[in-house]
Amino acid sequence: MATATAKTARPATGASRKTPAKAAAGTVLKPAPKAAAKKTAPAPVKATRAGRPATPKAAVGGTLAEPSMRFHHSRALRAKTHAVLDALEAAPGHPRHGDALADLVAELIDAGMDYYFMRALKQAKVGFVTEQSARMGLSGAVKLMASVNRKFIVRMDQDQLLVVAQHIRALT
Repeated sequence: MATATAKTARPATGASRKTPAKAAAGTVLKPAPKAAAKKTAPAPVKATRAGRPATPKAAVGGTLAEPSMRFHHSRALRAKTHAVLDALEAAPGHPRHGDALADLVAELIDAGMDYYFMRALKQAKVGFVTEQSARMGLSGAVKLMASVNRKFIVRMDQDQLLVVAQHIRALT
């Protein structure tokens, strides 16, 4: 298809009211709309070290695993995660498991936000003020998410809590 020329270009808004000399001097021409881009073929499958095509691993439940981005957290939070999940799975009917799971989810959210966002800002060396502003914003977001999650988690029955615990365990 032919490229856009000055004849097919449209003048910017308001240029038609100017005299020809002024219009030529101050007109910004917009290119004519381009045709829709053609879809390309899917990317080739990456090969493993042995030269075989990589195959997706099966996730929990037998379905193919989707791409994921997991984060590293402290050993203390990992120990707490396993302790809460083990206690919930051992005695799912205990009335305080909802509170413990809600607290755990809040800590995991906080650790994830710190890993994905604050860590990148520190590595980019954006400066103290920018880093503190981002920390305040993320802190507010984490508090809001934690309060909303708590409202739902503490109302869950034991079967629902076990499903959430199973999901968290699959992530670890």
